[in-house]
Formats: sequence, C-alpha cells, structure tokens
Amino acid sequence: MSYENDGMNNEKIFSDQLNEHKNLFLEIDKYESVILEAGQLICSSLSGGNKLLVCGNGGSAADAQHFSAELIGRFEKERKALPAIALTTDTSIITALSNDYSYDTVFSRQVEALGEEGDIFVGISTSGNSRNILAANEAAQKKRLKTIGLLGRDGGLLSSQMDISVVISHKNTARIQESHIFIIHFWASLIEKSLFSIDH
Repeated sequence: MSYENDGMNNEKIFSDQLNEHKNLFLEIDKYESVILEAGQLICSSLSGGNKLLVCGNGGSAADAQHFSAELIGRFEKERKALPAIALTTDTSIITALSNDYSYDTVFSRQVEALGEEGDIFVGISTSGNSRNILAANEAAQKKRLKTIGLLGRDGGLLSSQMDISVVISHKNTARIQESHIFIIHFWASLIEKSLFSIDH
C-alpha cells in the first residue's frame, strides 16, 4: 500500500473516531441528573471532613490518580488541599496483596484499612464487572461508606450494587474513558465552587 493510501486511511480513522466522540458528547446531558447527584454526594462528604477513596484498572487507574491529584492539588483555583487517596499507586501494597492473596483483593484490603463511615468510595470500571472493584465496593459498604460507580457499557454487575452509578452506555472503551474524565473534571469544578465559593 502506498504512503498516500495510508494517509487516506488514517484520515478516515481520525474522522470516524472524532465523530464517535462528538456524537457521544452531544448526548452526555442525558446523564446530567445522576452526575449531579454523585457530585453533590462527594461535596457533602468532603465538606463534612471526610475523604475519597478512588480506584480503577488500567486507564481507569490513571483516571483515579487524576481525580485524586485534582483534589489534593488544585483544579482551577488556589484553595486548601482536599483528602483523596488513589488506591492504585502503592506498588508494595498491590504486589503484596496480589502475591499473598489475589489481585481481586488489591483495593478491598485498602478500603478495609483506610475507609471510615462518611467517606466516599469511587470505583471506575468501563465494563462494570471488574472483580477487584466489586470486592472493594462490598468492603466499602460493610464499613458504611457511600459508593459511586463511574461505569460503562451496560454498567455490569456494579451498576446495581453501588449507591450511585453513572453508566456511560457506549461500547467503545476509549470513548467511555473520555466521558469519564469529563465527569471527573466537572466534579472537581463543582467541588471547588461548592466548598470554596469559587465561580468558574
């Protein structure tokens, strides 16, 4: 195949993916009420002196770390740090639990150790069926944490087991993750505005 033909194919791939992204975001307002409900729950917990525990696998692990960084650092304005822990970052804990127990326990044991009543557990899963997040959600509910799912496809098993489930009903993992990061940024904005009277 010639370079020119490769370029034409690449342009089509780019156009197809961009259109898929645009089409999903044109419909994202249908999730507004549940996104707001989850965001308000997070604001209430943080304003009461509680913390967030956030986790996911793969790209969703990066999203968990991104969310925590926005709260401990800042999103758009200077303000005090807010307590959030990404359960995806301590390699000694993750490898020990994977080796000594199973990978299914890498988040649930951390929730068991760190979670307190009034905290929020946020589980991010594009399939809604991640076993380690299912286990972590169960541990969170036993400790009387409120649980929020940032999910994809049909929401999987998690959608019916979490207190609030935001389910992006799409088949493509990349598009789901792009929606998830938009929601995380919206929550960060809502938190700053609600807790610190910051107008964006």
